Amino acid sequence: MVRTLIAEDHKLVLAGFRSLLSAIDGVQVVGEADNGRDVVRLAKSMRPDLVLMDIRMRELNGIDATAVIKAESPQTHVLIVSMYSDEGFVLRALRAGASGYLVKDCAPPELEMAIAAVMRGEIYLTPRVSRQVVAELVRDPRHATATQGLQSLTVRHREILQLIVEGKGTKQIAQALGVSVKTVETHRAAIMQRLDLHSVAELVLFGIRNKLVPLDPPE
Repeated sequence: MVRTLIAEDHKLVLAGFRSLLSAIDGVQVVGEADNGRDVVRLAKSMRPDLVLMDIRMRELNGIDATAVIKAESPQTHVLIVSMYSDEGFVLRALRAGASGYLVKDCAPPELEMAIAAVMRGEIYLTPRVSRQVVAELVRDPRHATATQGLQSLTVRHREILQLIVEGKGTKQIAQALGVSVKTVETHRAAIMQRLDLHSVAELVLFGIRNKLVPLDPPE
């Protein structure tokens, strides 16, 4: 039985995934989460076999949540299911440890096929994403330098940066993460130093430009 945790912030979409998964033999939904920090917490306590992960998640995006989950529970497979087919997202997801990437407009049978592949230890990429292009992106150091600034940040730094981009103030971030205001300020200063940025506005712009948070769904 593939014990599966669903991470999705839209209730209707979540219900759809739950229904689809319940119809797949050998798959059991054991938990649901609607933000990135909750899915990390549940994955740590429940140790599911599979996490069905959206990218556009509040508080901690699905890619960084994947990195945390894989660090804490390497045996848990993560299958990204997103509305975004941009190769930049695919590349970041694979580097974070995701075992597969689907787009949300795929046919239901493809979801079952992807789960089977991932649980066999394979990498599954939706046909809309060119395997050859992604492989080249992974090998080509020129693409690594394009996201060098973002990759220089720790997961905690990116978590705080995402909260800043989402409009959270220092006290709100401290409360959300269970740390002191001083700790948040220290992390923010370290982020600015690593990125050579000098204001919150520049941090927000950097986060948006580097797609840390996909703010608007595609047309």
